[in-house]
Amino acid sequence: MAQASATITLPVEPGKVWQLIGGFDSLPDWLPYIPKSEVSEGGRVRRLANPDGDAIVERLEAFDNGARSYTYSILEAPFPVTGYRSTLRVVGLDGDRASRVEWSGEFTPAGVSDEAASGLFEGIYRDGLTALAATLAAAAGATS
Repeated sequence: MAQASATITLPVEPGKVWQLIGGFDSLPDWLPYIPKSEVSEGGRVRRLANPDGDAIVERLEAFDNGARSYTYSILEAPFPVTGYRSTLRVVGLDGDRASRVEWSGEFTPAGVSDEAASGLFEGIYRDGLTALAATLAAAAGATS
C-alpha cells in the first residue's frame, strides 16, 4: 500500500478553516480544480467533475466535527489506484490563532509504481492546500 500527504500552516483560526472545508460537499468552494459537486445518499456520496469532465465519486467513511476531520474513499475515478482512503483534518495551533491542515491518503497503485501514485496524490494535495490558502487570503482581503 502506498501513501501520500501534504500539510500547510495558515494564520487563520481552525474553526474558520473548518467552516470552509468541513462540509463533504464543499470542495467547489475552495478547490478550483473541482468546479462541481453533487451529493446523494443523504450527503454520504459526492459526485465530482474535474475540468476534463471526468467523474470522481467518493464516499464519506467517517466524519468528526469536534476533531475537525473527515475520511473518504474513492468509488470511481480516473486515477491509477484502488483501495483509496483519505483524511482531511484541521488542527488548531498557537491557542487556535492558526491552523495546520493535513491531507493524507493511502491506496494501492494499479499499473504504476508506488512512487508514481504517491507523487500524483502528493501533487493533488499540495495544489489543493495552496488553493485553500489563496481562497482564505482572498476572503480575508474582502473583509478587511
